[in-house]
Amino acid sequence: MAHGHKLAIFRGLLKFKSNTQKIWGVLIFLSLVTAVEVALGIAKPYFLTHNYFIGMKLLNWIFIILTLVKAYYIAWDFMHLRDEKSSLRRAIVWTPIFLVCYLIFILLFEADYIYTVYKDGFVKWNF
Repeated sequence: MAHGHKLAIFRGLLKFKSNTQKIWGVLIFLSLVTAVEVALGIAKPYFLTHNYFIGMKLLNWIFIILTLVKAYYIAWDFMHLRDEKSSLRRAIVWTPIFLVCYLIFILLFEADYIYTVYKDGFVKWNF
């Protein structure tokens, strides 16, 4: 009983949300981001599909960014990163973000090379 009383005092001071509120908040946020992705994927606005940024359509950039936002939020909430020290949070979050950016960089340059080969004709390599 004493433990429950202390928890109630701390809840009043720190304004903790109940687990049910947290779950609904996560569900609503992830549902909204997913709904935006699906709506953009179905609608495919002309502006986003015919304009390019760093060799890739703007729509693809939006999908990548929204996916990273969802991944970060899932790690933040389900892995309880909000309760950890900032250095651990940075190590966990920035490492995959750096690796995803590096992967995108490599894929864009390789895809550009392959596109150039198919566009200008095949190149023979003499080894």
